[in-house]
Amino acid sequence: MTKKEVNTDSLIATIISGIEDVKGKDIIILDLREIDNTVCDYFIICEGTSNTQVNAIVGAIQKKVSKELKDKPWHIEGEDNAEWILMDYVNVVVHVFQKHIRE
Repeated sequence: MTKKEVNTDSLIATIISGIEDVKGKDIIILDLREIDNTVCDYFIICEGTSNTQVNAIVGAIQKKVSKELKDKPWHIEGEDNAEWILMDYVNVVVHVFQKHIRE
């Protein structure tokens, strides 16, 4: 395993833990490494039941990744209405949806 793979594995595990801490649901990890020209190696998708929970999921991920891995997202989009928030950690992109938006 390369250092990048170890870091990515740790990042994914920490993100999943953050989602689970605030009861995020239907977590899916998509491995995109076999696809040419993708923007990242992994997509993590999950959902919350309200904009409050979506914001809580994003906050829990940020806090946990910052504390445990000393990392922060390169970019975040969608926090204004919190129906769908994207968190970009470069190799890993997290999509947090409200249930009705994800459907």
